[in-house]
Amino acid sequence: MKKLIRFQRALKEASLHELLPLIRPGVSEQELVAELIYRFYRNGAQGLAFPVIILSGPNSSLPHGFPGNRKICHGDFITLDIGVKVGGYCSDMTRTFALGHATEEMRQVYDLVLKAQLAGIHAIAPKKTGDETDKAARDIIDATRYAGTFGHGLGHSVGLVCHDGLRAAQGSKDIFQTGNVITMEPGIYLPGQFGVRIEDMVWLSEEGTVNLTEFPKELMIL
Repeated sequence: MKKLIRFQRALKEASLHELLPLIRPGVSEQELVAELIYRFYRNGAQGLAFPVIILSGPNSSLPHGFPGNRKICHGDFITLDIGVKVGGYCSDMTRTFALGHATEEMRQVYDLVLKAQLAGIHAIAPKKTGDETDKAARDIIDATRYAGTFGHGLGHSVGLVCHDGLRAAQGSKDIFQTGNVITMEPGIYLPGQFGVRIEDMVWLSEEGTVNLTEFPKELMIL
């Protein structure tokens, strides 16, 4: 299983690294989706865990919008929510990049989302509830002027299907156990402006919480 996880992670993250040079002004969201899917399969994916999401500029403020014909512009945030299937198991990762430059507010929002994600990763553990884990991340955002902009749950369990039953979300009474793999994906969404989401998968191993995602999380200016 560890070998499978390493291969799956390397495949997905290598494909994303290959895509980054293609993210430039004038390329559409759909074109980038096609380029990334091609690279997934070329690098060994057996399927997609879910439809690839690539959203840019104001579209990135839609937490789970559909990629369209919008062309990427200088100064955009671009959010990519991606996952593949290998050996029957799914993966899930989200990263947000800036093209050319990021405003001070864009940087502040990005740093806040990252801080919230790290708080969630620190909080999650066997015997913790989904609500407790979500609260650790949500409180970071809700203590700022961006309170209320994190409009979905912190995460979900991943296995043979991408959403396989457990939720880290407000009101969730699900209790996590050793062996669970859970996403940590807080976000801030400012309608008509931009959005930021950062997502890793973590494994509650017998030795502690293990982050299964290695792709860098510091803000990347492409």
